[in-house]
Amino acid sequence: FQSLGCVLGMDWHSSGITTSVMGALKTAINPRAKELGIYVCGGRGKHSRKTPEELLRVGDRTGLDGDSLVKSSRLVAKVDNTAIQDGFQIYLHSFIVSDEGDWSVVQQGMNGDSGYARRYHWSSTDLESYVNAPHKFIYGRNQGEILNLTDSSASDTRNKIVSIGQENPIKMISEISKIRLPAHHDVRQKDVDLKRLGAVLAVSHELPSDKFEDLLLIQGLGPRTLQSL
Repeated sequence: FQSLGCVLGMDWHSSGITTSVMGALKTAINPRAKELGIYVCGGRGKHSRKTPEELLRVGDRTGLDGDSLVKSSRLVAKVDNTAIQDGFQIYLHSFIVSDEGDWSVVQQGMNGDSGYARRYHWSSTDLESYVNAPHKFIYGRNQGEILNLTDSSASDTRNKIVSIGQENPIKMISEISKIRLPAHHDVRQKDVDLKRLGAVLAVSHELPSDKFEDLLLIQGLGPRTLQSL
């Protein structure tokens, strides 16, 4: 990706390389998508929010399962913004799909305090799990400790979170409200929004699935709620 950016004339170390390369590819490829068999969806900001409708249109044109592509898009975004909490807010989401159903995702997040960016690469090739070491690569400097629930060593934590979600929500909120978190704990009392947490627990309790991926897709489950769990 960096090499392609250099060929296009972009400054190799700039965060703008991601936006420019993906924008250029979308502009150049999509008018010839049927001929090339490749579609570039999404992009930066408001364009990223159009990814689902663009993928559904690709599904209509190619016969691919558009709903499945949309689910993959949502999961990839939710993983990098919620299951990984590294201080980088995702603002660019580009989903590239072939007419045979193979796909890649390029995402970029920005750290508002440092002004630095971090890029996340995904590929459907050999993808065994969305939540267990799923990335092809994450491009960015190590900036210290993070919450990374996609690390292979976090499988027990993921399973315990799902177990909490399967418990009776009224019972869980009652127990959680009794907890007196120490001042030095990573999750402080003021960080736990019991109303939102309760809403998420109520939905997760009704899920017909025990997969962490499905819990991630619950509407309203953001980084803070997952951190609380």
